[in-house]
Amino acid sequence: MRKFLTPVIIVIAIILYSSIVIVSEGTRGIMLRFSKVHRDADNKVVVYHPGLHFKIPFIDSIKILDARIRTLDGQADRFVTVEKKDLLVDSYVKWRISDFGRFYTATGGGDYAQASNLLRRKVNDRLRSEIGSRTIKDIVSGTRGELMEGARKALNTGADSTAELGIEVVDVRVKQINLPDEVSSSIYQRMRAERDAVAREHRSQGREKAAFIQADVDRKVTLILANANRAAQELRGSGDATAAKVFSDAFSQEPQFYSFLRSLKAYESSFANSDNMMILKPDSDFFRFMQAPTK
Repeated sequence: MRKFLTPVIIVIAIILYSSIVIVSEGTRGIMLRFSKVHRDADNKVVVYHPGLHFKIPFIDSIKILDARIRTLDGQADRFVTVEKKDLLVDSYVKWRISDFGRFYTATGGGDYAQASNLLRRKVNDRLRSEIGSRTIKDIVSGTRGELMEGARKALNTGADSTAELGIEVVDVRVKQINLPDEVSSSIYQRMRAERDAVAREHRSQGREKAAFIQADVDRKVTLILANANRAAQELRGSGDATAAKVFSDAFSQEPQFYSFLRSLKAYESSFANSDNMMILKPDSDFFRFMQAPTK
């Protein structure tokens, strides 16, 4: 009897173990019966929340899906603005599963890689529509917040929303906006040419102002020198007049003495060099102070 009970107990244990399903925190489970999504009487997919659950062994299986918020971060893509200008926009999307049954069906059995591809396509289409209705200035500095919020709302409630994938878009963020390399190069060259033109204009204005300042300084220097020369001439003339007056007054007081001094200076100048020669009569008036005084 024991020989028969032991296998039965083992089989029952295996069946019980196979019928128990544990759904971990942060995940959800959906029932698959014969590899098809099992629905309740109201044709709704039954979602199993974290905890201990039971299923029919070998008939039912539980597909565990991640209920947490996930991040879709891809490569930068090229978009066209309303001005027909190309932009390279790098963005990321925060999303989570809102309808587990629909997500399982739309993504080929809960394939996250396929879900990412489908979601990225919808996000790019929405961003292309949002960016295509704005200028570069609006996108870069003006209405970037409106662009991201508009894209999020359209992805959740628009005609081509992510609800058909069983996905809710929590947030759309634009990380970086760049111009393509060829556009950046042409814009850089144009900006450099504009800056060079401005620099040339500033240098020309500077040279003009420098010439004006130099001319004004030269005029002031010339005026100052002329006034100084005039003042010097006036002072020199006044000094000469004063000296002449003093000399005249002194000469008028002792004319014989000053006549004698002038004669001595004349003698000194005439006989300064040994080779000077003068032919004069001894009784010439030039030698009157060298003659013996008359009684």
